[in-house]
Amino acid sequence: MGVYERMSENEQVNQNAEKDPEKWVTGDEPITGPQESYLNTLAQEADKKVPDGLTKAEASELIGELQGKTGRG
Repeated sequence: MGVYERMSENEQVNQNAEKDPEKWVTGDEPITGPQESYLNTLAQEADKKVPDGLTKAEASELIGELQGKTGRG
């Protein structure tokens, strides 16, 4: 497909995950639906509670932390 090959959704998520959430332009926006769903899954596996009112950046950081605890990262 060449230079303009479209990235799959997973590749886009992985690429975004590599950026420092502190530097995200939209990091202070509310958590997204997919983030919340995945975070709830990880939290359940790690026997942790997800705080209310997370931003996208905070959710991303917590996802990374819980991935380490659950072995999903």
